[in-house]
Amino acid sequence: MKKSSIILIVIIAVAISMILVIYTDSSTYSTFTEAKEKQTELYVVGVLNKEKALHYDPVKDANHFSFFMYDNDSTECQVVFNGSKPQDIERSEQIVLTGRMDGNIFHASKILMKCPSKYNKDQVEVIETTASL
Repeated sequence: MKKSSIILIVIIAVAISMILVIYTDSSTYSTFTEAKEKQTELYVVGVLNKEKALHYDPVKDANHFSFFMYDNDSTECQVVFNGSKPQDIERSEQIVLTGRMDGNIFHASKILMKCPSKYNKDQVEVIETTASL
């Protein structure tokens, strides 16, 4: 074989291995049902159930926060987070949890929130001004 053919084969092998490493480590969003089946740490996207109470008592346990959330399939699940209550979680439009299921409770290790924009299109006021000469 020519030296250029061997180099080309090595480059292709490295490229294939890099693609495999990238795609096997990529995380996807799941639902609570999938979290029950997989029993591994994953991401769940959903919205806060605002009809049920949030449980956080910093005097009793400052590192225990629980609430109920609907995932993208509208499945409701109780979520327990071992940390303080995130500020303005009640105003969040969407929540992304990282964690795993333990029975019927999702134990979150991280909580990310998408909060409403303060620049909503419906609330922008248009003011016309004219220059006078």
